[in-house]
Amino acid sequence: MDVIHHGAFEGVTGSCHELLLDSDHSLLIDCGLFQGAETSGSGADSNTQEIDFDISKVQALVVTHCHIDHVGRIPWLLIAGFTGPIYCTKATAHLLPLVIEDALKVGLTRNADIIDAVVTRLQRQLQPVEYDDWLELPADFSTERFKLRFRQAGHILGSSYVEIENVNNHYRVVFSGDLGCKNTPLLPDPTPLERADFLLLESTYGDKNHESRLDREQRLKSVVERCVENKGTILIPAFSIGRTQELLYELEDIIHKARAKEAETGVADAVWHKMTVILDSPLAAQFTKQYRAMKALWDEEALARVEEDRHPLNFDRMMTVDDHGDHERVVNYLKSSGDPCIVIAASGMCTGGRMLNYLKALLPDSRTDVLFVGYQAAGTPGRDIQTYGPRGGYVDLDHERVWIKAGIYTLGGYSAHADQQELLDFIDATDEPVKRIRLIHGEPDARLALAAKIKGRYGIVVS
Repeated sequence: MDVIHHGAFEGVTGSCHELLLDSDHSLLIDCGLFQGAETSGSGADSNTQEIDFDISKVQALVVTHCHIDHVGRIPWLLIAGFTGPIYCTKATAHLLPLVIEDALKVGLTRNADIIDAVVTRLQRQLQPVEYDDWLELPADFSTERFKLRFRQAGHILGSSYVEIENVNNHYRVVFSGDLGCKNTPLLPDPTPLERADFLLLESTYGDKNHESRLDREQRLKSVVERCVENKGTILIPAFSIGRTQELLYELEDIIHKARAKEAETGVADAVWHKMTVILDSPLAAQFTKQYRAMKALWDEEALARVEEDRHPLNFDRMMTVDDHGDHERVVNYLKSSGDPCIVIAASGMCTGGRMLNYLKALLPDSRTDVLFVGYQAAGTPGRDIQTYGPRGGYVDLDHERVWIKAGIYTLGGYSAHADQQELLDFIDATDEPVKRIRLIHGEPDARLALAAKIKGRYGIVVS
């Protein structure tokens, strides 16, 4: 079995990989949106998301998780005529229609009838599968028999890595999807890899090790308190799924601890006593509700907080902005007042969404601070703000030059991707050595660094 890559092979976004079962049959693993400077394999413009490869052999789509760079081209896949089953975990099946609806509105159409038709068809093709259960694929999918299994990836709710095995010779191909970090709030750690004859491994942070996740909440607290000294708004661009919920979880804990200390000492905390957290992202708000509804999938620590009658994703100092008119009023109020508060809004790489309006209004204000907590791909406004903001430079937003006077911070330890050591640990966990590895989903420097580590440790030449 070999793989043809239609995205996220020599880059990070647009994840899409075709596993050849035989000469006439294949499976598609993910079908994601290209973002930033990255383009499709045919050299299409970065805004062009049409399916530019033959899908006549594709029997099914297998979805590892519902981040936009893994699922955002599914509408174009359906438009291209794909009618096969879409396999994913139950939680992903629950969340995916929301992501696709949003992707359609942002990238294709706002026609409600078209959106409803696409989402309805998507739901008809979805076939949810339980974690850890083997699913035998239909006999007509190939000349030989195959089965697949989803394992916990610990990246976002419902995320998985997928194992696909030939039933006859037991040859197993594993697609890592996006592997999460250990000690991620709300989520279980990734399930250890059992074995793999051919492992396709993400390498987003193949050249880096994250700062400690164990003390990141304290670092978040310290950065926020430093920013409040500037007496302005703290903007946190965050992905709607995963990062937003982690931030809310940890901000609730900071506020809870401040209140407990206040009750004990009788002295109010100057920063956190009345700190308001604004969640201004309709999609993120919907996902936060879904995270609350599926708390059975949370880890033990999160469930223990619920038992204490705490509400980690719905606390009383959190304000959700739904209506666009309310959003505009909040932006204008903060622009004129500079009141200290924390605003969490999409998109995580500042490529669209409501965060753009906050940035255009508040980046030129020296009282503002922007706090990055996630990966910023090359060619995105987020990467430009990270790079040029500390120099007093500018960023182009919606074809408008915006000069940056705001403070720019990047907080480590918040990545949802495994770092170099965790990727190596994933390979180490197997009962028997991995025979073949191919690195995907990473920039060239990250892939080269991880490939060198793999060759040095295991003697495997990465293909």
